[in-house]
Amino acid sequence: MTRSSPEPRVASGLRRTLTARDVAVITVGTVIGSGIFLTPGGVLRNSGSVGVSMLVWVGGGLLTLLGALSYAELGCSRPGAGGLYAYIRDAFGPAAAFTFGWTLFVVIASGSVATLAVAAGDNLGAVMPLGPVGRKIVALTIIGGIAAMNVRGTRGSANALGVATALKVGVLAILIVALPLMGTGWQQVGAVWPAQVTGPVLSGGLVAMVSVLWAYEGWQYATFVGGEVIDPQRNFPLGLVLGTGLLLAIYVLVNVGYLAALGPDRLAQSSAVASESVGAVFGPVAARLVAIPVLVSIISAAHGLTLTAARVFHSMAADGAFFARLGDVHPRFGTPATSIIALSAWSAILALSGTFDTLLTYVVFVSWIFYGLGGACVLVFRVREPDLPRPMKVPGYPLTPILFVLSALVIVVNTMIDNPQRALIGIAATLSALPVHAVWVRRARRSRAPAA
Repeated sequence: MTRSSPEPRVASGLRRTLTARDVAVITVGTVIGSGIFLTPGGVLRNSGSVGVSMLVWVGGGLLTLLGALSYAELGCSRPGAGGLYAYIRDAFGPAAAFTFGWTLFVVIASGSVATLAVAAGDNLGAVMPLGPVGRKIVALTIIGGIAAMNVRGTRGSANALGVATALKVGVLAILIVALPLMGTGWQQVGAVWPAQVTGPVLSGGLVAMVSVLWAYEGWQYATFVGGEVIDPQRNFPLGLVLGTGLLLAIYVLVNVGYLAALGPDRLAQSSAVASESVGAVFGPVAARLVAIPVLVSIISAAHGLTLTAARVFHSMAADGAFFARLGDVHPRFGTPATSIIALSAWSAILALSGTFDTLLTYVVFVSWIFYGLGGACVLVFRVREPDLPRPMKVPGYPLTPILFVLSALVIVVNTMIDNPQRALIGIAATLSALPVHAVWVRRARRSRAPAA
């Protein structure tokens, strides 16, 4: 006889074990991967000035906060499993939701996990001698280890993510304090703002903003675990807003540290700002040691993606819109074990094939269409269900969700203008989910039809 679990279960069969702190940790742990250690140089280069660059980092964080506030209302009024997938399904129909879930499984989540795992192997290869085969083995080991940890329990998985997140936030905190105190880059800062605001200045700021919003990307994944949050009406919005607010503060302050260590010219040309900043202040040995927390950061981001995204496929299966086995809940661990294993297996295949970079290049920008739809769900539900209990209402409604939807639209339109061929291929690949959905619907109808 199996021992009953003390944690309450919801209709999906998943256990509610996560607190507001866990939601905040998942948000921060999933977002902070390798981006903040590598990309600020490109943001400054595209911005053209220190002032515009910092304004873009603050603006990107505020837009992210607008999205988090919008999703917080959705999460506390619709606290079931599936998060963004469920919001889109209820507001715009099953076809739109399936398209999001299918793209998430085939490319966005799996490709992101593969990218992070391979990056971890490459990063470890910079510390110790590893050939191409060794780096692949490291990537597969990381994917397998993350899958095993997530299968064994949401509580333990969240705890592990919390430890890793604390480590990388701690390292960033050290950089935030030490680099401005000991760096000499301040002496190289001339004019903070451009002499005049011109078309090229605005265009460069927009390009930089797109890069910054990509750096903040990933906070949406916390919505996928809404069905496992204790007292979700309180804890989910609190954790999501706390997490995004902390991200904003960390990203802005660590960019100040990078500037203090390297100065604007060297920072703008850097593609590995964390190691170069530490090297400039503490020497080459310390610069090499930075690879360790960066490695932890990359692995924990992949861990957060696996923890959250697998819940979407579990919800899709429960809707009869995906492989039924992915809806199974492990009888002992209370986790969507089959969904976790399926996502990890496909991620491993992408990591081995080396095709994930191409897939992500063409498709990942499309995810912002769905993130924008998530913001629009607030508007739809306010009109359609005015009397629905909303323990937390988004401040500044309707301006807050509208601004977020517009920011998502800017990212998509900018990509289409900047690289129309890539955008068309990505949209076409995403829309290929619709015939797959039609086949699934037909099969579901046949299975429900009475025998002759």
